[in-house]
Amino acid sequence: MVNIVTKHQPITEAFLHEGAMILVDKPLEWTSFDVVNKLRYKIRKYLEVKKFKVGHAGTLDPLATGLLIICIGRYTKQIDTIVAQQKGYKGQVTLGTDTPSLDRETLPHVYYPNKEITADDIKAVKAEFSGTISQLPPMYSAIKVNGQALYHLARKGVEIKRQPREVNIYDLQIEKSSETTLEIDVSCSKGTYIRTLANDIGQFLKTGGHLSGLRRTLIGDYSVEDAITIDEFLEQMDHLPKQIAD
Repeated sequence: MVNIVTKHQPITEAFLHEGAMILVDKPLEWTSFDVVNKLRYKIRKYLEVKKFKVGHAGTLDPLATGLLIICIGRYTKQIDTIVAQQKGYKGQVTLGTDTPSLDRETLPHVYYPNKEITADDIKAVKAEFSGTISQLPPMYSAIKVNGQALYHLARKGVEIKRQPREVNIYDLQIEKSSETTLEIDVSCSKGTYIRTLANDIGQFLKTGGHLSGLRRTLIGDYSVEDAITIDEFLEQMDHLPKQIAD
């Protein structure tokens, strides 16, 4: 049996000692490490220990929301296995502008003429970006070169050569919600950058494009529908019976 904290299964003292997975619905503008640090602090305070293993299984950008799996105790050994699983995302692609970060973190720096997107265009996009595709990792990413994350260099205006990577898009659904916005629903492999996918779609359509919203919905068989908020977890910890000393 897997020790897992969800909307339907609260945290228990046994989970803290045996280890567990916590399905968290990460809020906007929190980093994945913010979530780890908040939960670690609360657990350490409850257990009255200085050290406690807490880690996340797959980074979510600050401007993304949705499913973040936090592993505690002995379950941190399962992080690599969880990270390797298939992911699901829902997002918005804003056409007509590119940004340096490929999302809303930075302001548009390239503008394109208006172009009507047709049903045939969307069909062509789905064909182009399904299956195994090649992606160039964005400069605004946590990939490290010589021990330094690329996004640190990007924020200094430095760009270095990156090698393309092959990723798998298992399913891609696209709907046009406005003249300049596409709604995308993506099922993909580990290592897929949805920001890059958004920008690549814009380049393919010759309209430019950047990711203007993102929510992770699935990691393997785990769904954001079962995830708890940070506040809900903290409240559970506040109501957890205190340990009784022997």
